[in-house]
Amino acid sequence: MTTTTNLLGMLAPADRDRLLEFATEVSFSAGARIFEESSTADRFWIIHTGTVTLDVHVAGRLRPATVDSIGHGELLGWSWLIPPHTWQLGAEAQSPVRALEFDAAAVRTLCEEDPRLGQALTRGVAEVVGRRLQSTRTRLLDLYGPGSAGRWPA
Repeated sequence: MTTTTNLLGMLAPADRDRLLEFATEVSFSAGARIFEESSTADRFWIIHTGTVTLDVHVAGRLRPATVDSIGHGELLGWSWLIPPHTWQLGAEAQSPVRALEFDAAAVRTLCEEDPRLGQALTRGVAEVVGRRLQSTRTRLLDLYGPGSAGRWPA
């Protein structure tokens, strides 16, 4: 599981307020697929309540393999910021989820218009990406490292 990274808490109050102007409250029921790996990343979320698992498709498996889990205060989705804006993982609500949803194109435009805010947001997203990569690495070592079963669990 990832260490919590609260993207909104990383921003200066004025930057946070500007970003929140682009937010819409949304909810997902338990079991809802929020996005699929390789689909267009046109939005992102900050989770208020609930848990979302991040997963990756593995050839030969019926269901994607879970690589991470996120919850309150955490950013869901970073692929919206990095071309070609395609999801690198999939996401599924494990419990009822309430979140703030942001339109990616509008936020990218805001970042271009305000480079200082853009740099702060990019730095925050980069920290999330780094933590998610470390979490995925740890999960893969658990699954494939010495002493593991050498295969993804069913």
